[in-house]
Amino acid sequence: MQTYNLEFSEEDIRKAVADNRLLSMEIEFSRHCNFRCSYCYVPTKEELEQELSREELKNVICQAKKLGAGKIIILGGEPSIYPHLQEMINFIKKEGLNIEMFTNGSGITLELAKFLAVNKVRVVLKQNSQDAAIQDRLAGKTGAFQIIQQALANLKKAGYPSSDAFLAISTIICQQNIDELAEMWKGLRDQKIEPYFEVITPQGNAKQNTWLEVSSDKLKTIFTELAEIDRNIYGKDWEPQPPLAGNKCMRHQVSCVVTATGNVMPCVGVTITLGNIREQPLADILKNSEVVNNLKNFREMIKGECRTCDKAEECYGCRGAAYQLTGDYLAADPTCWRNSSCKNPG
Repeated sequence: MQTYNLEFSEEDIRKAVADNRLLSMEIEFSRHCNFRCSYCYVPTKEELEQELSREELKNVICQAKKLGAGKIIILGGEPSIYPHLQEMINFIKKEGLNIEMFTNGSGITLELAKFLAVNKVRVVLKQNSQDAAIQDRLAGKTGAFQIIQQALANLKKAGYPSSDAFLAISTIICQQNIDELAEMWKGLRDQKIEPYFEVITPQGNAKQNTWLEVSSDKLKTIFTELAEIDRNIYGKDWEPQPPLAGNKCMRHQVSCVVTATGNVMPCVGVTITLGNIREQPLADILKNSEVVNNLKNFREMIKGECRTCDKAEECYGCRGAAYQLTGDYLAADPTCWRNSSCKNPG
């Protein structure tokens, strides 16, 4: 069964952990963004000074490659409006690494879409609703729905999706879109677009926007419904479990995040700075991190109901949710319906 980010098998992960290697690295080129998403993990867009130069970005990418990473995942900010995006993609491809990019679509012109396709960049386009008003509200930008639709049209003209041009739609599960998710899922499957539906990590803007929250019971219901759709219609069999529908998140075993200012974190949800690549090599930061070592040894270190859960061998819930809601990245996931002590907002 495929686990982290649709690509890495459990055997891949086990070998990487045993050899103290990375399989991927997530990186922010910049935190500049033209959307103001109601659930965004970036707490403020004002702190944009001292961002990594292109040479610093290239250097840490090479460091990740030496640690075994075969894929670079570009986050933001919004990568498609980053002025040096094509230069960075060319560099990453020259290094023989695969690329995945999360984007709101703002800068996805037909020209850029063709460039991405030629370079076999895996594109994950963010879209949370088929309703323009809902999409615009969630994105915090009037016209966001049309921007996303135009980007999708350009990507399709450029050859997405295909065997060499992977395309996914990233969707956060919230009160505003939960009733349309099943139809969205089927629509994406029918177009051979991978649905990437996930539970909101309660951090950044999402902490203030409690109107987004979905109870654990409702999460269980929609995850179960999506699993039944996949099994009955598309022949895909998976166990419903948060935070990703149809997938597992074990990213802390094989990945890390480098922010636009050089801070290294386990993931965008576990916002613990392990070190900064301007001060230490990436290998030293990861090797000497108690947090990373604890997460790799999760079967021994995880706490509460995540430790005793019958899925504990293959799942440790959302570490980001645990950290943001309890202050303990090893605590049981408060958003999981298997956790009897979980909170149940409306």
